[in-house]
Amino acid sequence: MFGTEKPWLKVYEGHAEAETEIFDGSLYDLFRMSAERHRGKTALTFYGTTFEFERLQALVEKMAGSLAAGGVGKGDRVALMLPNCPQYVISFFATVRLGAIVTQLNPMYVEREIEHILTDSGAGTIIVYKDMYPRVLNVLPQTRLRDVIVVDFAGEPGGLEPGHHSFGDFLATDADPAPDVAIDPAEDVAALQYTGGTTGVSKGAMLTHRNLVANVQQALDLFIDDPGAFSNNQKVMGILPMFHIFGLTCVMLFAIKQGLNQLLLPKFDPQEVMNLVKEQSPVMFSGVPTMYMALNAGGADLMEYGFGKVRTYNCGGSALPVPLKRAFEEKTGRPLFEGYGLSEASPVTHFNPPFAGEGREGSIGVPVPSTDSRVVDVETGLVEMPVGEPGELIVKGPQVMKGYLNMPEETAETLRDGWLYTGDMARVDEDGYFYIVDRKKDMIVASGYNVYPREVEEVIFEHPDVSEAVAVGVPDEYRGESVKAFVVKKPGSPATEEEILAFCKERLAPYKAPKSLEFRDELPKSTVGKLLRRVLAEEERARAAATPATSAPPPPPPG
Repeated sequence: MFGTEKPWLKVYEGHAEAETEIFDGSLYDLFRMSAERHRGKTALTFYGTTFEFERLQALVEKMAGSLAAGGVGKGDRVALMLPNCPQYVISFFATVRLGAIVTQLNPMYVEREIEHILTDSGAGTIIVYKDMYPRVLNVLPQTRLRDVIVVDFAGEPGGLEPGHHSFGDFLATDADPAPDVAIDPAEDVAALQYTGGTTGVSKGAMLTHRNLVANVQQALDLFIDDPGAFSNNQKVMGILPMFHIFGLTCVMLFAIKQGLNQLLLPKFDPQEVMNLVKEQSPVMFSGVPTMYMALNAGGADLMEYGFGKVRTYNCGGSALPVPLKRAFEEKTGRPLFEGYGLSEASPVTHFNPPFAGEGREGSIGVPVPSTDSRVVDVETGLVEMPVGEPGELIVKGPQVMKGYLNMPEETAETLRDGWLYTGDMARVDEDGYFYIVDRKKDMIVASGYNVYPREVEEVIFEHPDVSEAVAVGVPDEYRGESVKAFVVKKPGSPATEEEILAFCKERLAPYKAPKSLEFRDELPKSTVGKLLRRVLAEEERARAAATPATSAPPPPPPG
C-alpha cells in the first residue's frame, strides 16, 4: 500500500539491526529469567529499603498464590491504582503470572472515571493506595469488585470495610503456590491501558504479552549504545508513574529486563528528586517535559546535585520544547533525548538514538527496530505524503495493540491493515527523522497526560447555570498545555468563574480540570450549529504568541 523505503535504516548502520529479536515468552517469563540471572543484585530501592531480585521474585510468587486463592485466574482483571512503590511491581508481575490482566488506574482519577474503567474492564479485584480507598468505596456498588486490597506505606491500614484486606495481610494468606498457566504471548492480553476517546469515553487499549515484551527490546536496541552502561545493576530513576505506559515500559520493564536498580518515588517532588540524584548517582533519568521544566525553574545548581553525572536523559509523554531542551542541556552538560509513543503502541515507536549524536531538535527521532512508519494524507489515509509535507502519522510493528476493549468500531477506525493511525500530524525529513507538527484530533496534552475536550465539556454542562461550553488546550509554559473553558451562562445566572472551576475540580482529575475560564455572550459555530473548538484554540495560541513569556516558577506537577 505504501512505499518500501526506510531511510532511517542508514541511521542504524553500525549500531542497530533493522529487526528486533523478540523473546518468545510471557512477561512473567521475562521477569523470572531476569530474576534468576541477576540473583544477589538489587531490583528496587524505596526510601532506603531494598529488594533483591530473588526476594522480589519470592514476593511475586506469594502474591500470585494469594490472588489465585482469592479466585483470580486467566483472563480476569486486576485493577492497580497505586503510585510507584514495590507493591505495584509485586502486584503487576503476580497478575500476569496468573494470565490475568492488569487494569491500569491513575491514582488521580475521581469517582466517575474510576467507575467507568472498573465497569468497562469488569475488574473483580483492585489493589489501591489508602488515600484513594474512599473513592473506590464510593463506586463499589456499581462495580463487579469482589476483593479490595489496600496499600499503606506506613504499616498496615486500619478502618477497612469488612472483607477488605491490607496488602500485608493479603500477601500473608496461607495459600497454595500459584498454578502454572499456559499463556500465548501473541494473543493473551497482559494489560489494559486506558486512554482518552474521541467520544470522551476512555478506551482500554489491549496490550498483549508480546506487545510489551517486544517494545522493551525495541527500545533497548535503539537506546543502548554501550551495554556496559546498562547491564551491571546500575541505578535508574523510577519517577515516571508506572500506571502510565511510558513509565511501565521504559522504566519498570526496561530495568527488570536489564537487571537495574530502580530508585522508586511515589510522586515527583523536585527537591526530593535532586536529593536522590545527589545521593544515589543514577545512570538514567526518564521524564516528561514538565519534570525537566520544574528542575530548570527551581533555581538550584543541578551540577552540584550530580545531574552532570547522569549518563542518559530521555523525554516523552508530550512534545519537548526546543528552548527547554537547550536550557536543560546547558544546566547539566548532558544531552536530552526525545522520543514518541502512545498507549496503543506499548508505547515506543520513535526515538532519537544516542549513538547518532545529541538528537535532532524538535524531532521525535527515527522509528525503533521492527517498526515501519509513514506520513499519509488526512482525507483517505491511503496516500503517502512527500518528504517534508505534513500528514497523519501511522505506524506498524509488533508493539501495536490488539485493539480496544469492547469497542469494535473504534478499533476498526484506528487499526487498518495492520497500521495504527495515531491521530497525530507529522512530517518526515530525507533522513527518516520524524517531527510532530499538530494533532489531528482535538486532544489536549497536559503534563504528559491526554485530556479530551468533550469529557471536560460534559462535566461543565452538568452545572445548572451553563448554556454552552467549549474546552480547549492553551499554551502553558509548565504543563505544555492546560485546559481553558469558554462558557455561555444561562440568562440571569449569578455563577462566577471560581464557582464553575471549583465544580469541575470536584469532578475531574487535576490535570483534566480547567485552569482558567472565560465567559462569553456567544461561542463560534459552524453553519450547522456545531461549536467550533478550533477557532477558540487558535485565538488562544495567537494570544499566547503575542504575550511575553514569564519566568515564574511552576506549581508542583502534574496537576
